[in-house]
Amino acid sequence: NANQNMRFHPCISLRSLVYPFLIRGGKSTPFICHYADYPPGWVTHPCFITGSCMWFLGCIVNIHSDYILRNLRKPVETGYEIPRRGMFEYVSGANFFGEIVEWTGFALAGHSVHSAAFALFTLIVLSSRGMAHHKWFLTKFEDYPKSRKALIPLVL
Repeated sequence: NANQNMRFHPCISLRSLVYPFLIRGGKSTPFICHYADYPPGWVTHPCFITGSCMWFLGCIVNIHSDYILRNLRKPVETGYEIPRRGMFEYVSGANFFGEIVEWTGFALAGHSVHSAAFALFTLIVLSSRGMAHHKWFLTKFEDYPKSRKALIPLVL
């Protein structure tokens, strides 16, 4: 059974405990929207502009990658397929890469401990998942592209 071979990474359980407190219980949104002390003109600051652009690009990659994954096979088909197109040409975890870029951009634009903590935690959790997915693809498919990296194009 394929599900028995998948290991449950401890970061996933840690994330399920910490995430509600970071985002929901910690109420970072009111902090960022109401209590954070941003200087006048912050929206024209290079950190905000760069972070916003990163967030937007990461969001596009994430949405496009999820679209590719959802359409890998028809509803009646079973089995696994190798994702192709988009960032999947470069990395096995294109959806994870997009989300990491997205929240790193958010952290840069938000310029707060709250947003940075969320980005860091997202990086830790999704990088472990991306590495595991890459390893699984390499063992499952003999014709899996050897040049494809796990999470970061051309690097990792």
